[in-house]
Amino acid sequence: MKVIDLGRLPYAGIEDRMRDFTAARGAEADDELWLVEHEPVFTLGVAGRAQHLLAPGEIPVVHTVRGGQVTYHGPGQLVAYPLVDLRRLGIYVKEYVFRLEMAVLQVLQSVGLTGHRVTGAPGIYVRLQDPFSHAALTPPAPGADPFAGLGKVAALGVKVSRHCAYHGLSLNLAMDLEPFSRINPCGYAGLRTVDLRSLGVSLPRDEAAHRLAARLQGLLTR
Repeated sequence: MKVIDLGRLPYAGIEDRMRDFTAARGAEADDELWLVEHEPVFTLGVAGRAQHLLAPGEIPVVHTVRGGQVTYHGPGQLVAYPLVDLRRLGIYVKEYVFRLEMAVLQVLQSVGLTGHRVTGAPGIYVRLQDPFSHAALTPPAPGADPFAGLGKVAALGVKVSRHCAYHGLSLNLAMDLEPFSRINPCGYAGLRTVDLRSLGVSLPRDEAAHRLAARLQGLLTR
């Protein structure tokens, strides 16, 4: 897997670049991992509902072909776009998403944080009261809020075409979190979004990119 750090870019054009790469790649083409930090933007998934955009204001809204609802990208957030041939890797989408989440869990573990999955809600979450606790999450009671006491620190949204995946994941490092209050993050009203800084962890962008790339290479290479 070839790693390409694109630095900081506007969101406009990145999806076209990923789609063109995916459409043109042959069976022997190397997988690539693009790392980027975007200018402020809200993105809607292919089935995204406008009702989850509460007050976008001056921040642009872009419709995309990825899965999922609405999320925010902005400075202080690391975005990873793995361009991966799933058939060659020998896995299906469910396993692919599991491995993306695992990469984030491993990066969090490397700085002492414990991340968690929530059934039916792709992404990685932390306990707000004790993000360093290693205890497993207790399943919520029937009808209870599955996000009670949790904050979302990483979001996922993928697209698969011709057995090849693009789009990917975002990990919040040290952001202005206010824009998340203008949406229902990932379609969940009241879901709190956090970053590593708000959890008491400082992880420079370049170091975070190095750690995440290493984990993704290990998990997405045969």
